[in-house]
Amino acid sequence: MVRATWDQKSSYWVAESSDVPGLVTGATTLNELAAKIPGIIQDLLENADTSDLADGEITVEIIGSISTKVRLPA
Repeated sequence: MVRATWDQKSSYWVAESSDVPGLVTGATTLNELAAKIPGIIQDLLENADTSDLADGEITVEIIGSISTKVRLPA
């Protein structure tokens, strides 16, 4: 699982994963981020033992979150 968080100040999505050590990246859109992540995972896991994976593939779930404040009437 990859968690993507919107950084309001920099207008940038930041992604990281505890399932893939070293995975930290960012992009201006979620689509751009989703396009980058597979290549980064391939690079990071290039020398890992993946013999237990079916068909040598993994499913990557990207979960995005945005926090905002809502001012309530007094």
